[in-house]
Amino acid sequence: MRLALPQWAGTLAVKAAVFITVMCCALAALLGILVHVSVTNQTVGEARDRALSRLADATEAFEAGDTLGHSVALDPPGLPEQLRALAVAGERGTMVAEHEGRPTMWAAGPVDSERVLAVEVDYSQQTRTIDGLDRAILWSSGLAIGATLLVGAFAVTRVTRRLHTTAQVARRISGGDLDARVDDPRTQDPSRPQDEVAAVAAALDSMASSLQSKLLSEQRFTADVAHELRTPLTGLHAAAELLPPGRPTELVRDRVAALRTLTEDLLEISRLDTGRERVELDTEPLAALAERVVRASGTEAEVVVVRDVVVETDRRRLERVLGNLVANAHKHGRGPVVLTVDGPVVTVRDHGVGYPGYLVAHGPQRFRTEGGAKGHGLGLTIALGQAEVLGARLAFSNAADGGAVAELTLR
Repeated sequence: MRLALPQWAGTLAVKAAVFITVMCCALAALLGILVHVSVTNQTVGEARDRALSRLADATEAFEAGDTLGHSVALDPPGLPEQLRALAVAGERGTMVAEHEGRPTMWAAGPVDSERVLAVEVDYSQQTRTIDGLDRAILWSSGLAIGATLLVGAFAVTRVTRRLHTTAQVARRISGGDLDARVDDPRTQDPSRPQDEVAAVAAALDSMASSLQSKLLSEQRFTADVAHELRTPLTGLHAAAELLPPGRPTELVRDRVAALRTLTEDLLEISRLDTGRERVELDTEPLAALAERVVRASGTEAEVVVVRDVVVETDRRRLERVLGNLVANAHKHGRGPVVLTVDGPVVTVRDHGVGYPGYLVAHGPQRFRTEGGAKGHGLGLTIALGQAEVLGARLAFSNAADGGAVAELTLR
């Protein structure tokens, strides 16, 4: 079973802190071990030399028949067995061992084939020195790790703060705010060294500027084309009305009407794209507005009122949203089409094959339809845009038992 880590555990700051801590601990441990081994070897070596020197003096005194000094004895009971065996074998040696509750440096050598002459040297001071050194290494290592971690955290935090700012700007751009820019101070001053974060910020600002320029150009082109088409379409509509009755005339009038609707939709989308639409608020009973939309649509959609509320909204825009949803349900779905009012939530559902997968996942896309459906995909695009102007949320889904579901939540 895989353990789920908290979200903050994967941040760059935490990873950098862990890396710095691990590296500092490893370096402190390595230096501590080297210092400990070096000082211990030096201390043990000095004590061994002193013990062997005293053993040599004691051996000369014993062979001369002089009295043995303090801490010198023949076959002392506290002598370690390993050192005794080495001396009996004819070798001289030293060993540190506990004797009478304190550390002792022993030196022993042979006297004859059976007896051993041994010297004991108090090793307590050296032990305390090494223990004090170890404590000093631990304290200094802890302080060094703490100081390094603080400095590293400060440096990493400065970088991650700039990365967070860049990410926030990127999210604002993806949300439609094309005026958002990082404006990293390093990119404003060419004399300052440019690091990788500044390069990413500069690239994001450049991309946003280019994207904004292209979108504005596209919006202007769409608006200009739609506007220029209105005048000849008005004349064409008037001319079509003068044609004699008949099937060809009906076809011409139908196509002219469709072309005029497409032109008006394009103009509305271009206005929505500019982001400068303003709402005109008014209070309106939601159930009455829904019934009015269904009557205006000329369809047989059913209005179900679970709970009516009075909302403060832009009536014209809300009628446009609901009208487009009802028209889309009748055009691309199958009946019955049901418009349900439940407080501030309005649901429009049909019983057809449902919305395409791309629309549920990413929302409506202009001029994209699937399955041989007629239309230009502008109705739902306009509904979504007008809902955003109202500050409402429009979600698209498919019912489990079949049919497309559009849910509008007013705020």
